[in-house]
Amino acid sequence: MNMKKAEETFLDIEGQKIPLKIYREWRRNVRVALGKNSVILRMPSAMNISQQAEQIEWCKLWVVKQLKKNDHLANRYIHKAYQSGDLLQVGERQYKLSINYSDNKTHRAKLINGIIYLSINRNDQPEHLRKSMKLLISRIVGQDFLPSVTRRVNELNRLYFQKPIMRVRLKYNRSNWGSCSSAGNVNLSTRLLFAPDAVIDYVIIHELAHLIEMNHSAKFWKIVGGAMPDYKQKEAWLKKYGHLCDF
Repeated sequence: MNMKKAEETFLDIEGQKIPLKIYREWRRNVRVALGKNSVILRMPSAMNISQQAEQIEWCKLWVVKQLKKNDHLANRYIHKAYQSGDLLQVGERQYKLSINYSDNKTHRAKLINGIIYLSINRNDQPEHLRKSMKLLISRIVGQDFLPSVTRRVNELNRLYFQKPIMRVRLKYNRSNWGSCSSAGNVNLSTRLLFAPDAVIDYVIIHELAHLIEMNHSAKFWKIVGGAMPDYKQKEAWLKKYGHLCDF
């Protein structure tokens, strides 16, 4: 199979741009799949431009059907398309975006008086550009929230656990909401900042409980329940609405 680099583009579905990777390969048939971060379309390299356009349109119709079957798929692929002047609401804080596209090789961001200034390389690949902007905004917002989140971690630790904490970090993470090491390092996903305060408290308590029990045994959940008796409601909220918490 010819492993050429994929063409990165988008499918425009009802005004929403869904990432699409197109592979043109030495093959006889056309195949479309729902990847983790994008729709993947594989087609024979021998197809002419008209035939390729037909397959891309067929792919689009197929994706529309899949999205109608499963609402969560839309949240996997439909990402925020940030533009200069956009307002980003995170908890009770609001940020304004100022985006400048240039030929600089690296992307940069800074926060000044509630405005997130982004310097973006206009020549970057669409998928990488989208990810870079998300991570930059997440990092800047995380830095802004870190002092207050750290105070809350220390407060909940003082109330319920009284264990040494080495460091609190906010970092973009999709694989989990948080983690805690035996050394006392508490890591929280910046995605959590979009959740209600009580849900954030639950995740903090969950991670702090690991300073006593580094597992999810019955003893661990008893510790969590002692600090937050209704923690199951907060877990249910994350399962139902967690996919909406993202940059």
